[in-house]
Amino acid sequence: MEIRNVGSRPSARGPEDWFTGTVRIDMPFQTEEPARVGGATVTFEPGSRTAWHTHPLGQTLFVVSGLGWAQRDGGPVEVIRPGDIVWFAPGEKHWHGASPTTAMSHIAVAENLDGKSVEWMEKVSDEEYQA
Repeated sequence: MEIRNVGSRPSARGPEDWFTGTVRIDMPFQTEEPARVGGATVTFEPGSRTAWHTHPLGQTLFVVSGLGWAQRDGGPVEVIRPGDIVWFAPGEKHWHGASPTTAMSHIAVAENLDGKSVEWMEKVSDEEYQA
């Protein structure tokens, strides 16, 4: 058993290559092989969002606070709220983030396949975000 106490790992700023706006990643967790699951609590300030991306084995989001938006490629922008659980299928191109006026936090969980859990793509344009 391993207990990772709150505050034992510093918060990190979401990398500019993968996010638009101010994003904080807290308490990321990663398991060692043969386990494959990893994740983090991610907080998006208003208007902040991920770039388009996919996950080889899918991704689950547990929305814990605020008001967010999520979109899969070719679909509408959808509202996500605390208590919502969002599943993106393996290989499904998508993005997620805060609404323009309200911050949003979620716990993101994804599995690694051959050491990789995400494939980052182009940033979501302001036009796509506001559509």
